[in-house]
Amino acid sequence: MEEIKKDHKNLPEIDPLTNDKFVPEHEFDGIRELANNPPWWLTFILLGSILFAYIYIARYHFFNDGDLQVAEYEQQMLDAIPEEVEEAATTGEGGITIETVKVDYTIPLDDKADLAKGAKVFATNCAVCHLAEGQGLVGPNLTDEYWIHGGSFEDIMHIINTGVIEKGMIAWKGQLSSKQIHQVASYITTLVGTNPPNPKAPEGEKYVAPAE
Repeated sequence: MEEIKKDHKNLPEIDPLTNDKFVPEHEFDGIRELANNPPWWLTFILLGSILFAYIYIARYHFFNDGDLQVAEYEQQMLDAIPEEVEEAATTGEGGITIETVKVDYTIPLDDKADLAKGAKVFATNCAVCHLAEGQGLVGPNLTDEYWIHGGSFEDIMHIINTGVIEKGMIAWKGQLSSKQIHQVASYITTLVGTNPPNPKAPEGEKYVAPAE
């Protein structure tokens, strides 16, 4: 009888609410641990995490199929460099080396992609005063040969950068990047001689390019 009583004492207790067994000697501050299995969904998440870890290690560290966090960070830093910096980047043991190419802002761009971007900047920011085809409204006509503040490319760049506050022309420096200003100024040079409908009367002096 004594042996039966001892064995009965060693049997795990049952929780009357869940009918689960208590873990012997696992009690703290009145809280007892039940000897039940975790829910299936938690087990599924655990196994899935382990499987994902193995796939991740194999893909990124053994097969090198994809950029690690450091490479992604370096690429994001490159993407954050202002557009006006023409860059050629190489990655070595020491990280990223940026080689910059100096841009000549005294010469208009002739690349179709740059002119298309310039046209977009013009439509967004300039057309409200100069109209969509540059024929002029509040601002002067940009399609004729007459210019109020000089018609050289450097003059156009200067006016866009610094503005003419007394005439309502704001300074775009700081609102547009140097490359965007270069692009829109280059696009404006393509408007000269296009003869849009209902152009504004000429203003200023006729600009004659100096002989080369």
